[in-house]
Amino acid sequence: MAEERDSGQIDFVKAALAWQYNWIALAGAAGFALISASALPLLLASGLELIYLSTVPRNSRFQRLVRSWRYEDEKRRRERSLNALFYELPPEMQARYAQLDRTCRAIRENYGRLTSTSQMFVEQMESKLQGLSQSYVRLLNSAFHHREYLRVTSPDAIRRECAQLQKDLDKDSPRVQEINRKRIEILNKRVEKYDKIRDNCQVIDAQCAAIEDVLQLIRDQSVTMHDPQQISDHLDSLVKDVEQTEETVREVESIFELSPLGAPDFETGPGPRARVGN
Repeated sequence: MAEERDSGQIDFVKAALAWQYNWIALAGAAGFALISASALPLLLASGLELIYLSTVPRNSRFQRLVRSWRYEDEKRRRERSLNALFYELPPEMQARYAQLDRTCRAIRENYGRLTSTSQMFVEQMESKLQGLSQSYVRLLNSAFHHREYLRVTSPDAIRRECAQLQKDLDKDSPRVQEINRKRIEILNKRVEKYDKIRDNCQVIDAQCAAIEDVLQLIRDQSVTMHDPQQISDHLDSLVKDVEQTEETVREVESIFELSPLGAPDFETGPGPRARVGN
């Protein structure tokens, strides 16, 4: 906790220093010093700046302001990231998201007509709908990349290459045998990863369909103004399922970051160890 407070305090000091009004005041002092041909304004400004930096960052109102800046910055970064993911999608997947977005808008409009006493649930629902929409884009993007990988990868070709290496192994020199055994191990891992990615693609597709189904159900229920608390419970359950699916997606997508798909190192002779490339 102490480290978090220290880190936060440093951020507040930097924020106070970078605040535009602070720079305007400093620039004004510098300009006044230039006009008056005196260093006194700069000396006064330096003293006031030290007082400013020692007091303003500790002010709770300023800290709330900085947190709001940070929240808005993070929100803009998330939106840019989601937009980038969206525009990577093929047209048919973009159309799926557009349909989901229309469903969410219909839910908001229908529940926006509820009494003021129910608006608390509506606000909670809005946050969940927004989170589900963002998760849906990420899942669609993951499904797209998974399918692209499956499209360009042939497990049968990998198995044939592995079988050929195994068949010719006894004919090779000892050094080549050592390398080819590593290749066989790598090829077997590639087949294993292919199967995991294929299975995960099916999980993603099922989760995307579940999001669509549940939100369409909620839209239908919103027409007759069912209990918002019941709708909130439906969303809570869906959010938990989506979070579990996204965690699985992250675990499987880490495969793509390995080279090659978790391949081991092997010696290539004197000097540094070399990693097998893709």
